[in-house]
Amino acid sequence: MTAFAAIADKAEESTLDAFHRGAFHLIQPRRGHRAGMDAMMLAASVPGSFAGRLADLGSGAGAAGLAVATRCPDATVALVERDQEMADYARRSISHEANAGLRDRASVIEADVTLTGKARMTAGLADRAFDFALMNPPFNAAADRPSPDALRRSAHVMEDGLFERWLRTAAAIVRPRGGLSIIARPGSLPEILAAMQGRFGAAQILPIHPRTHEPAIRILVRALRGSRAGLTLMPALAIHEPTGRRFSQQADAINNGRATLFGD
Repeated sequence: MTAFAAIADKAEESTLDAFHRGAFHLIQPRRGHRAGMDAMMLAASVPGSFAGRLADLGSGAGAAGLAVATRCPDATVALVERDQEMADYARRSISHEANAGLRDRASVIEADVTLTGKARMTAGLADRAFDFALMNPPFNAAADRPSPDALRRSAHVMEDGLFERWLRTAAAIVRPRGGLSIIARPGSLPEILAAMQGRFGAAQILPIHPRTHEPAIRILVRALRGSRAGLTLMPALAIHEPTGRRFSQQADAINNGRATLFGD
């Protein structure tokens, strides 16, 4: 059973999509980047007991952050998005009547994640203001065939030095011993680990495979601000059963907010 039941919104350019089996809804564009399982896996990296302030960096319409707010009743989330149109979708999602129970615990910060110094703080990303940060940054190389859609291209195409700039911001806004989770392509792992040096430690790396016998297509990296502990390679997640397109039991539970990625 899929986690995403799309319902046509009144506005022709958008849809109202149900996540976590209707626990929360997202208004997002028909064109451009649309949230899916990557966002749900990223949200599932946050412990079920999390109670604090979380920043969803590069949030788009806010799927990952709102998924955390839905699953963790004592969490507050800030959806950080630089694109004005996508930030507006995030605001519309928060204010939608289907998300009435989340309104007091979710907000939008319209800002570029790569801002530094006073500009970053003025935008609402103050030093040590958050207990956890999520990152689902653009992961396509510039040489990849670009999408003709500007919103999709902006959300998917990686700029040089992206992880260094995003992790610099995460290190500034997350308090000591606070958490960080990143979802990315496996090929980005060396750059992620290099950018984490001196900032985040105790990294847990979880490979995500389409099926158990196929190569990983994503990695999820979770770490702690200021920790000096070493790296751990976690058991892999297989999205589908060995044959066919049916979700594995674990992936289905994660997709629908019924389980966490690290079991905590």
